Amino acid sequence: MLHYKVMVTTGNLARAFTLNRVLIKLVGTNGESKHRSLFGFKWIFHYFRGTVPSFTLSCPASIGKLVLIELDKRPFPLIPISWFGRDSWFPAKVEVNSPEGHTYKFPIYRWITDFEVHRFREGTALRVFEDNHHLGLYSRHQELIKRSKDYCWDVYAEGLPHIMKAQDTDSLPPEVQFSFTKDTEFKFTIDTALAELALKGLAFSKENWSDIDSSDHVFCGKKTEVTEYVQDHWKEDAFFGYQFLNGVNPMMIRRCSALPDNFPVTDQMVFLHGQSSLADEMEVIKGNIFLCDYKHLDGLKANTIDGKKQYLMAPLVLLQKTPDKKLMPIAIQLKQTPAEGNPIFFPTDSEYDWLMAKIFVRSADFSDYELNTHLLRTHLLAEVFAVSLLRNLPMVHPLYKLLVPHTRYTLQINLLARNTLISDTGVFKRIIASGGEALTTLLQRSLSSMTYSSLCIPEDIAERGLEDVPNFYYRDDGLKLWDIIHSFVKGMLGFYYTSDAEVQKDTELQKWISDIFEHGFLSQASTGIPQKFDTMAEVVKFVTMVIFTGSAQHAAVNSGQYDYGGWMPNAPMTLQLPPPTTKGTTSEATMLQTLPNKGETSNGLAVLWLLSKQSSDFVALGQYPDEHFTEDVPRKLIKAFQGELEVLSAVIQVRNRTLDLPYTFLDPVKVENSVAI
Repeated sequence: MLHYKVMVTTGNLARAFTLNRVLIKLVGTNGESKHRSLFGFKWIFHYFRGTVPSFTLSCPASIGKLVLIELDKRPFPLIPISWFGRDSWFPAKVEVNSPEGHTYKFPIYRWITDFEVHRFREGTALRVFEDNHHLGLYSRHQELIKRSKDYCWDVYAEGLPHIMKAQDTDSLPPEVQFSFTKDTEFKFTIDTALAELALKGLAFSKENWSDIDSSDHVFCGKKTEVTEYVQDHWKEDAFFGYQFLNGVNPMMIRRCSALPDNFPVTDQMVFLHGQSSLADEMEVIKGNIFLCDYKHLDGLKANTIDGKKQYLMAPLVLLQKTPDKKLMPIAIQLKQTPAEGNPIFFPTDSEYDWLMAKIFVRSADFSDYELNTHLLRTHLLAEVFAVSLLRNLPMVHPLYKLLVPHTRYTLQINLLARNTLISDTGVFKRIIASGGEALTTLLQRSLSSMTYSSLCIPEDIAERGLEDVPNFYYRDDGLKLWDIIHSFVKGMLGFYYTSDAEVQKDTELQKWISDIFEHGFLSQASTGIPQKFDTMAEVVKFVTMVIFTGSAQHAAVNSGQYDYGGWMPNAPMTLQLPPPTTKGTTSEATMLQTLPNKGETSNGLAVLWLLSKQSSDFVALGQYPDEHFTEDVPRKLIKAFQGELEVLSAVIQVRNRTLDLPYTFLDPVKVENSVAI
């Protein structure tokens, strides 16, 4: 008899253990073992979280090189299921030492909740065209057949990226659901925030704020250093301009070389910093004028809240880079069409005329970044990438191993968002100006104008002419992160693909990108998204974009929501009065009547607090607690990747010590590996 030593590792997660019986079968190139029940006298302790029990499995002859294992979790005979129930088990991995002296590793890292046979491949990554063993190929095909049933495409709304078909979180496959820890913390955070508002009598209040400082009492115990800075500086022009670079929406600003026809600003109207004209300042040599144009908000039907019409503008903002390297607003037009009742506002106007113009811009920016920059360009795209991955690439595929950590929790957080935030009865409909009809229209417009290059930060920064803008920390940190990720992806994929020809004949890889093009970008060639891969360089660039979008880009536009919106006047989610049509008619009272009321403010801040709060089971970019790769070279590349991220983190932290307002959103230790919140 030949003896195989089997070690089964249960994941170190809450509720990962099982009290059921576990059976295993080894399948090799020369045969297979019998099913062996892995329990003994102390079976009850074998599958507690973090345990690694070992067993001996004997075969009459060698079964050759191991191809896969079969795991089967069953209730014990004669013991009613109700005693232990259909409990879940989270095996992390299985290791087998063969009589020939080889060690085989089988990565699992998923919940087993049913009483069915599950097959797991040996950890060496294999592309479909090199997977020659008939049992391995069979299990590969069966895995994808099951995944195609578990992960079905669905249409959320016409003209938007497709989503995963699921009614509620319980209908999601266990492998993509929140952990017990994540689920408990998520519910606790929102419940405690809402309870606090109810105790303060704010949650359902329809009263306007009597003075601006009283809005500080909503979550006075949940201030951050940034919210305090925002509260102190939100009226200042320099801070208003700074937020277009390093706030939660650094995607709107672009260099302006010629004014749009619908923004008739002249030299006589504006005060420019320095002795120059608009034409001189816009010249390529100087390039000191910048534009933020919210034209995709034009004509949107603003929400009606509690029977009261709300207001959402589509402003144009002109900014100048000053000799002291600040970005200062010099003109604001709140509607797209020039008209007598659509004045252009300037810093030289009265205090409240100018302040109200900036408030309308900040409110428009709130809707843009929540729906376009944040929801569409990170959450919805990340879901498309994840569903296509799970449908088309088996666990043994190298790209699955590389990308699956970057899909963690994405499908559940997006489902929760659709059911509670942007549904017909969700938060957006109840308290935000762009809720309701405007929401879908804005998303459709944004997707129709999206390009591949705008998702790749080096090309996006160049296209917007922002390469040399000073104090642009989103750009500086983002470009460095992109380069580090790109180098990592190039090394990892280069280990598995040695030529463009191998890329072209990987049918699973081609189906992955084809699915993304069809279901994510609705088969629109104008986006520039590849429909197939011809070269290694194309794959490396696209995979870099996928990882960057789900980690760094999401962190840049998500992590600061409460920091910059926790002081409500800086990011009003809705406005109750239209903008002034004549200068000199605004006052503090007008501002207070225009800003969101107490109930809208408090509920909006509760959501921002929830969406900005880091979970205790947060996994930072580059950290891979689940060991999907078993080969030495990929494992060394992961270590090198982590080392480069550590160096960048140290550089960012040193820089931040010199800043009045540190930019932390793209510090790798604060960037989550996936869209998980």
